[in-house]
Amino acid sequence: MSELPDAVDVVVVGAGLAGLNAARTVAAAGRSVLVCEASDDVGGRVRTDVVDGFLVDRGFQILNTSYPALQAAVDLSALDLRRFEPGAAVRTEDGALRRVARTPPGLARAAVTRLLGLRGKLGIAAFTARSVLVPPQRQARAPERSAADDLARFGIPAPDVDRFIRPFLSGVLGDADLATSSRVVSLFWRTFALGDLTLPSRGIGAMTAHVAAPLPAGTVVLDTPVRGVAPGAVTTDAGTVRAGAVIVATEGTDAAGLLGGRVETPRTFALTSHYHVTDQPPTRRGLLHLDGTGGPVVNTMVLTAAAPSYSPDHRHLVVSTVLGPEPLPEPRLRAELERIWGVGTAHWEHLATRRIPHALPAALPPTPPRLRRPVDLGDGLYVAGDHRDSPSVQGALVSGRRTAQAALARLG
Repeated sequence: MSELPDAVDVVVVGAGLAGLNAARTVAAAGRSVLVCEASDDVGGRVRTDVVDGFLVDRGFQILNTSYPALQAAVDLSALDLRRFEPGAAVRTEDGALRRVARTPPGLARAAVTRLLGLRGKLGIAAFTARSVLVPPQRQARAPERSAADDLARFGIPAPDVDRFIRPFLSGVLGDADLATSSRVVSLFWRTFALGDLTLPSRGIGAMTAHVAAPLPAGTVVLDTPVRGVAPGAVTTDAGTVRAGAVIVATEGTDAAGLLGGRVETPRTFALTSHYHVTDQPPTRRGLLHLDGTGGPVVNTMVLTAAAPSYSPDHRHLVVSTVLGPEPLPEPRLRAELERIWGVGTAHWEHLATRRIPHALPAALPPTPPRLRRPVDLGDGLYVAGDHRDSPSVQGALVSGRRTAQAALARLG
């Protein structure tokens, strides 16, 4: 759009998942809506770039098919999903690479794996049963403790937690200390047990584009940062737009800045992803590899083993995740990857590094009832994002929908 409208029913700030789902909900109700996005495309942290023909997501992404809000917002069959192999391979202190599988016949293999002791196997089985069998609504209201304390309560020995569960959850939540709420981790574990871990063949950004597709033409304006938010109006470099309701759907720290203290600045976890290209992949299996020794690389995977379309040719794309906002120096990174994969990496070509300083909001105890923080700030101002619900695709989509519903109720 060359010019912004003078007024709309709802202005949404930010074209991430929460903002797009909010805009869809408003548009579906027959109200006018404008989405102002500061960057050059939709998606926020859920985007895909093209680098030398390779698809490079904004950090290592996983699309879990069991998320109810995702199923409601997206036609998963249209995304040409590519599935990872269930489970993981873990490099242990003795140098062995041991597989933990999730589903039959994997359950039989998991039962005999030497990665975990008997107590650990029984504890993880009980923890999984709780996560799967207890309804999500009850889990969100259950007595709360840290994830580390919850795992210990199920009798899982600390060495088994450190060897398998800690690196796995660290890559998902960004939380190396397992301080995340037991409610959140239990719900996450449920989705891992029930859903498939996948990626769209055209990158995670294809999912965000699918969420945006039903919006009327001209709803989203790119390269339009919002400079100020006030009841009934937003200000941009291109002008001021009046609105009956304003929804700020940016990342949590940006939202706190725009809203001038009306919401708290959330604590966040940072992740950094390193991408390498190689002619000779360390494996041709689409299986997540974990470092069970406590090293700086929490996980690594040959993306093209699961989704060959991430590569423009015969070469393979490897992604490796490090906790924190700073890249690991390349010599140290390659040494760690050689140890995890058990192969040389001198011939690997560095393709890209993606730093995500605010990758995920921290969901630390105490969390609010049903894991939902208020979205109605009064005076027609609203806030949406995964920092208002669970730190996930599910949380972002749910937050966008319920925030839009609150705004629509105000508009009548």
